[in-house]
Amino acid sequence: MYAWRKWTLEMRESEVERRKRLQRPWHGPPHFSGQQTDQYLLTGTCYEHSPILGATAARLDAFVPLLHQAFTDEHATIPAWVLLPNHYHVLATIADLPSLLGRLGRLHGRTSFIWNDEDGMRGRKCWHRVSDRAMRGEAHFWATVNYIHHNAVKHGHALKWTDWPWSSALDFLRETGREDAL
Repeated sequence: MYAWRKWTLEMRESEVERRKRLQRPWHGPPHFSGQQTDQYLLTGTCYEHSPILGATAARLDAFVPLLHQAFTDEHATIPAWVLLPNHYHVLATIADLPSLLGRLGRLHGRTSFIWNDEDGMRGRKCWHRVSDRAMRGEAHFWATVNYIHHNAVKHGHALKWTDWPWSSALDFLRETGREDAL
């Protein structure tokens, strides 16, 4: 769907009709409920992958406690997280996923208002959505921890996974120990 903006109106309409016919979400991933887990990878993405979240280091710094507070308010635990200029990932254990998604939506609304004011861009859409992915087991959980901690390297923001300051990587390394983490 990354090519959506480059498609003609006819191509877009055809794709939406195809997704309707297959009973898939028209423009975004569904949020499934009733899964046999309480562990999820949640990803929040800036609209059109614009680096709005990471426009400045101060903005990233300010967003960290706001994001953590949203999870804390929902009694979630966070084994791993990372913020990048245009998206974030949080691996969380959460009992009430719909409530958390609502709280994240409100957080996105508040930060959009503030950032648009700071950037003189009133009305700009800052966030796309939050997607969630249920953990299927222990191996999936640990693969997701590694994915999150290496995300800044994958996207070219750091040379080593321990160099990116907006991540739980250093806390993970301190708690786990270098021998077990690597």
